[in-house]
Amino acid sequence: MTHRRHLSFGYIVSTTSLAFVVSQLDVSIVNIALPAMAKAFSAGISELQWVADAYTVAFAALMLSAGGLSDRLGSKRIFQLGLLLFGIASTGCGLAWSAGSLIAFRALQGMGAATMIPSSLSILNQAFAHEPDQRAHAVALWTMAGGISIAAGPILGGLFLHISSWRMIFFVNIPICLAGVLLAAKIQDGELHPNRGLDITGQLVWMLALTAFIAGIIEWQAPGIRRSVVMAALVLSVLLLLLFLRIEKRARSPILPLDLFRIPVFNVLLLLGVIVNNAYYGTVFVLSLYLQNTLHYTSIHAGLAFLPLTGGFVVSNFISGRLMAAYGIRLPLLGGALLAAVGYAGLLLAGTATPYWQLFIPFVIIPMGMGIAVPAMTTGILSSVEKSRSGTASAVLNTIRQAAGAMGVAVFGAMANGGPRNIAWAARISGLISCGSLLLAAVLIGRYIRKSQNSI
Repeated sequence: MTHRRHLSFGYIVSTTSLAFVVSQLDVSIVNIALPAMAKAFSAGISELQWVADAYTVAFAALMLSAGGLSDRLGSKRIFQLGLLLFGIASTGCGLAWSAGSLIAFRALQGMGAATMIPSSLSILNQAFAHEPDQRAHAVALWTMAGGISIAAGPILGGLFLHISSWRMIFFVNIPICLAGVLLAAKIQDGELHPNRGLDITGQLVWMLALTAFIAGIIEWQAPGIRRSVVMAALVLSVLLLLLFLRIEKRARSPILPLDLFRIPVFNVLLLLGVIVNNAYYGTVFVLSLYLQNTLHYTSIHAGLAFLPLTGGFVVSNFISGRLMAAYGIRLPLLGGALLAAVGYAGLLLAGTATPYWQLFIPFVIIPMGMGIAVPAMTTGILSSVEKSRSGTASAVLNTIRQAAGAMGVAVFGAMANGGPRNIAWAARISGLISCGSLLLAAVLIGRYIRKSQNSI
């Protein structure tokens, strides 16, 4: 590739990683600031869930189209557009004057993230398409950057709250986005596919289906909302999903190519992505409330309490790259899922007066397992499709993962709606559900990812 001849491995990986850094940072950095936002805007639990989920819903709702745009118009252009939009939205979040305005700008942030994530992976896949080892290494480093940022989010959030205010957690994105736009100018686009159409109808139906489903779960226990309205939203989401699948089956240029699901490896890895994000996003949301509202940690102490997650991601991502180089994807997938399951099981110790050393163990093991499995999962997804469909495949993966993350926040957050004891109970239940889901994923990996597929 042209940009491969002129630009170094490190330049391409570090530039594309900036998108994953800011997108993942804003998943977790917000959680630690939720109590401060609630106080600033007199917001309830459902509004706080929307602050978290407006981002992930928009992220998941628009990423399928963004993946197709990346293949159609060029990865670099879409990458730069996403970074610019994310920076503008971050400015709006930092200047928000009400809970409603903050939620709106968070949705705009999600649109920016949806635009830049598939394109960043597409740039990597095209740059190293003929060098599988280099591609696996690049994806591992890209994933590590995101893993570190999502784990460092609570720490940085606690620090900003200590020295300034919650608004600073959004302003920090602006220089990173600008740097990404400027650095990406040197990257040249790969092969374009301008004849691919845009599935606007499918995009709108998918967006409405996902929003209706998440809204129904979040507002399930919200005061003042009739249960019949909530049930109607959930039923509508199911009907819209069925309509979406029908549209995609007939569309000339579907945003969700259904033929991808004929690949067993693709399906298993996609399910793992669903389970990982559902567990992590939902659990971290609950744990942020648990540490501050149940154990009465200050924001800076709650942020520091999440420090083991950062260390676990750093170490495990390096381990994952080495394991993939030596054994392929099967061993890190299986080992990572089992290790994360053990970590989530450790949250069963969460109570109203749990000492930190008991939480420290799962806080280390959970990211260790995820950091080993996720790079192998991403590499396997990209390797299972043709190079020309890498943007679409990465969009499908990240769309499903973000939708699962939004669902995790909605479901686990609803369980935490109450006093300190209820939040502690929600932490235990979220750990139990996550553990069971990962054990199921491990069984499927063991059955469908055979040793002969290690090198895909």
